[in-house]
Amino acid sequence: MKFARTIRFDKSDLNIFPLASEEGELAVVGTFSFYNIKAEDLKGKVKQAFSNGFMGCSTFGYSTLVSLVNISEEEIKKLQNKLGQYLVDNYGAPSIDVAEKAALEEINFMLDLCKDHELGSLLSLSRDWSEEGIKEKFRNLPKADSCAEQKIWTVVDED
Repeated sequence: MKFARTIRFDKSDLNIFPLASEEGELAVVGTFSFYNIKAEDLKGKVKQAFSNGFMGCSTFGYSTLVSLVNISEEEIKKLQNKLGQYLVDNYGAPSIDVAEKAALEEINFMLDLCKDHELGSLLSLSRDWSEEGIKEKFRNLPKADSCAEQKIWTVVDED
C-alpha cells in the first residue's frame, strides 16, 4: 500500500510551523486539528500549518511535503493505534474504540489520496476557508525521470 511520509528539503518547516514534524514520519492530512479554530484566529505559524501542513504521526507536527512510500498492514495498524490514542489524549474522544475508528477514516483518506500516484512522488496541500467550511486541494509532484529507480527522496545539506 502507498502512504505518505514527511520529507524535508530544507529547514523552512522548522521556522514556519508551530511544531515541525521530523523527517520520515508517517503522515495524514490532519485537517481535523483545525476543527475548533476560527478563520480570524489563523495567524502566523498556525496559519501556515492550516494553509499547507500535513500532520506527521510521531510528533504530530506539520510538514509542507510528503513523499509516497510503501507501508505494510502492520504499520497501518500501529498508526491507527497511535493516532487513536492521540485523539483521546488531545481531542477528547470518548473512548479508544471511537478514536481508532476516526483514526482509520483519516488513514483511509490518505491511502485513497496516495493510491494513484507513483512511489517517490511528492504531495503538497493547500487549505482555505469557504462558505461551506474548509476546502482542501492536493497537488502531485511526480518523481523526476532521472530519479526513476529511487524509492524515496533524499535530502543533502549544503555546506
